Amino acid sequence: MQSELVYKEVLLHQKRPGNMIKSFSYFRQLYLLLFFSLGIINNAATQSKPNIVFIYADDLGYGDVSAYGATKIHTPNIDKLAQNGLLFTNAHASSATCTPSRYSLLTGEYAWRKEGTAIAPGNASLIIDPNILTLPRMLKNMGYQTGAVGKWHLGLGGKGGPDWNGIIKPGPLEIGFTYSFIIPATLDRVPTVYLENHKVINLDGKDPITVDYKKPVGPEPTGKDHPELLKMKPSFGHNQTIVNGISRIGYMSGGKSALWKDEDVADTLTSRAIQFIEAQKASPFFLYFASGDPHVPRSPHPRFVGKSGMGPRGDAILQLDWSVGELVAAINNHGLASNTIIVFTSDNGPVLDDGYQDRAVELLGGHNPWGPFRGGKYSVFEAGTRVPFIVSWPGKVAAGKISNALISQVDMTASLAALSGQKLSKGDAPDSYNILNALLGKSKRGRSSVVEHAGTLALIKDNWKYIEPSAGPTKAMPENIELGNDQVRQLYNIKRDQGERKNVASTHPSKVKKMEGLLQTIKGKDTDNK
Repeated sequence: MQSELVYKEVLLHQKRPGNMIKSFSYFRQLYLLLFFSLGIINNAATQSKPNIVFIYADDLGYGDVSAYGATKIHTPNIDKLAQNGLLFTNAHASSATCTPSRYSLLTGEYAWRKEGTAIAPGNASLIIDPNILTLPRMLKNMGYQTGAVGKWHLGLGGKGGPDWNGIIKPGPLEIGFTYSFIIPATLDRVPTVYLENHKVINLDGKDPITVDYKKPVGPEPTGKDHPELLKMKPSFGHNQTIVNGISRIGYMSGGKSALWKDEDVADTLTSRAIQFIEAQKASPFFLYFASGDPHVPRSPHPRFVGKSGMGPRGDAILQLDWSVGELVAAINNHGLASNTIIVFTSDNGPVLDDGYQDRAVELLGGHNPWGPFRGGKYSVFEAGTRVPFIVSWPGKVAAGKISNALISQVDMTASLAALSGQKLSKGDAPDSYNILNALLGKSKRGRSSVVEHAGTLALIKDNWKYIEPSAGPTKAMPENIELGNDQVRQLYNIKRDQGERKNVASTHPSKVKKMEGLLQTIKGKDTDNK
């Protein structure tokens, strides 16, 4: 249409008297107008698919965000996403711990269906089958550039684990990402290095890395034997190889030129994520940004230290909020806001003392990371998997709204497939449902039911929650998080009893039988449930 208007203007110009002298300049201007107009049209066509930015916090609780009611700590950048988008009050990670949640998010399959998806050691092999359809592969097939930046913790390499001194594959690139810059496992596990695509960055070949999770390697001191070298002491475990004054889980030697500095991790990851946005701004992109905050060891940048009044954990939450603000600013600065969906959520619920003496419990000061719920990280009670979940898409998602729809992170694959116009085949993302209308605020209904996973399984349906009997421990030490394990069946009306304080299984036997039967049916399903 634009080129037609330019063509008509040329004809009219030719018929006007006295324009012969200026013709060359005039036609040159019209040519440039046509050229740039076609460029704009062409660029708009390539950007018909929205960019997708998925921001994954680590161990952030429902009550840790001021948009969700926190008053002792303020998260203005996360709050602004909620003000400009849709805040969900009944959203769930699929598990109460990190590795299985991440597995479910990226595969569309409940992690409890697959062996080997528990919390992975730092030298685990890749736990995602490179041959299946994953969330990044599905989007890559639709023409997206797909980037993974941040915490990985899904294993790397083939059988036997990764060769840290060589080409490290399979990994993110083999499951559908076109670029990756990752922490191999967690901040508290060795190796404490970054990987870009298939290689450890800044590695000196003369100082090779050795990692072992069973026995010490090399001359490096451990927290157990040399506590005087520590700037942050462990409360339990976490007393093996010391890196940057912090003892970790696992033993490591070598790789000194490649080691990260804990205080700079958030800056480094945020910077790399922004570089990815800038590099891919002309084409549709999917960015999976997995922050390390506020996971232990909490060692935020000095500019955040002491700012929260709640010690390192609170300061790490402020650092997370800063990262969110930087990513949003990069999107806005490149004019991408109207064509970018931002999802913010957490991999599981909160934990305070998770292995280091950082006074997270003592310095709470009335802050409630769990919100109105019971439990926390590791727990099958609601605080283990009910997490913040915000969707922002200016002009497409109504601003400042709240949704009570039941949703799960396992649904991202099917929902984003629907958004990008791709039909999943039978067996792809077997537990993922298309809840796109709920995510965009077009429907108040999400899933009909969802399974929660910790030491045991629970089922939520129609405001009822059923927890399977379990003989596991009842509390996680030393924080005494209530895990929800019990040898008797548990049933809660979570609309009337958000804190899951009154087990009504004995007075509702028919409801227990119905919920138990549905859970068994879901557990026995082999593939497609769409």
